[in-house]
Amino acid sequence: MSTYTVLRPARSDFVPLRLYRYHVLLWGQIGPRRPLVLVHGWMDVAASYQFMVDALSHDFFKDRLIIAPDWRGFGQSSGPACDHYAFADYLGDLDALLDHYAGATAVDLVGHSMGGNVAMMYAGARPQRVRRLVNLEGFGMPATRPEQAPGRFARWMDEIKALQRGEQDLKTYDDAAGVPARLMKTTRRLPQGKADWLSRQWAEPRTGADGATRWHIRGDAAHRITSAQLFRVDEMLALYAAITAPTLMVEASDDSLSQWWQRRFTLDEFHQRLQSVPDCRCHTLPDCGHMLHHDQPELLARQIEAFLAPA
Repeated sequence: MSTYTVLRPARSDFVPLRLYRYHVLLWGQIGPRRPLVLVHGWMDVAASYQFMVDALSHDFFKDRLIIAPDWRGFGQSSGPACDHYAFADYLGDLDALLDHYAGATAVDLVGHSMGGNVAMMYAGARPQRVRRLVNLEGFGMPATRPEQAPGRFARWMDEIKALQRGEQDLKTYDDAAGVPARLMKTTRRLPQGKADWLSRQWAEPRTGADGATRWHIRGDAAHRITSAQLFRVDEMLALYAAITAPTLMVEASDDSLSQWWQRRFTLDEFHQRLQSVPDCRCHTLPDCGHMLHHDQPELLARQIEAFLAPA
């Protein structure tokens, strides 16, 4: 059985950001290098980008400071207990992160899935802080209607009560082998060696009151609570229109939206939304699914390098 060998080990930094103790992975030295910020998706961790960082060319890597945070409530980031997470807080956390590591320097920003949505929204709200923008499978959500609001608020309150009763707890695993098996089930192209390595970043063993040790995902169950606020397409399009950074949208050859939404939200509809971004190009990465930075890290690294050059 092959074991994944990390080529470019990251170093961990812990930074106080907005009442949280943020865990941040860093590659390269802080200084005159152009910052490249990588933000992960829902129920993921910063280390998810390790395979792509290892695939970057030497010439590109040597001129970069690469910054990858664990979002609040994920990985090794920690903070006050809460019973739900508001999407706007990710933008506020990213803003504080850039204050800390980049100052007034505009960054190159890459986001995957939920992180791609955050990156697009942030680039519209703070266009001066983003030099170039890469969105990896961050599609947003299906359109909503105002009359859905009463039911959405009711669902939000009901889910918080269910969380308090322990009914929203994340799945745990009896042993270490269960975690990579779970990763390989949802990311079918992920080889065993990479799954084994990633599982140690994505989950950890914890001993319960009964003395039994089980593996727990490094994520807060409160992330499962549905947002009380409806997704507003008109607001998202206004943010898209305010983006000044050249933008690269990278999609997987597997159609994630069809799998998730069953025609309630399609790639064609998303591509129509993208027309609001002033300077946007799309690229489809072959032979990969939603976790394209796991399935095709080398191809993705080449795409990102070409788009971000010159630094």
